[in-house]
Amino acid sequence: MATLKLEIVTPEAKIYSEDVDMVTLPGVEGEMGIYPMHVPLMTQVVAGEVAVRKGGQDSLLAVGDGFVQITGDRVAILTDMAIKADDIDEAKAEEARKRAEARLQEKLSDEETASVQAALAHSLAQLHVKRRNRR
Repeated sequence: MATLKLEIVTPEAKIYSEDVDMVTLPGVEGEMGIYPMHVPLMTQVVAGEVAVRKGGQDSLLAVGDGFVQITGDRVAILTDMAIKADDIDEAKAEEARKRAEARLQEKLSDEETASVQAALAHSLAQLHVKRRNRR
């Protein structure tokens, strides 16, 4: 059976690099399912959940905003945040969510607002992945 090479890279490190059967990722138009031999595509990724199927097992990662390049045998995601579900600290993510929501109530510059909204999106993505992974 054909596979895809999935690579997820942040500015800090390569977070994931394995051959997988399928990838589902959060695009600007909604979720995208990527199988081997997918048509080449480059698009934007939004903060959310990446689901990886490998050997009949699913695993989840939380990702931030970024870009994805897809070819017939490779999916490369470049993002500002990527964390495997098992590595997410739910208490820290919840605290970050609360801090970001409180900051959004303050009078902020456009740049500060964008930064706080990104932090909120990151914490919400982590919480979603962690809580879904528990099920």
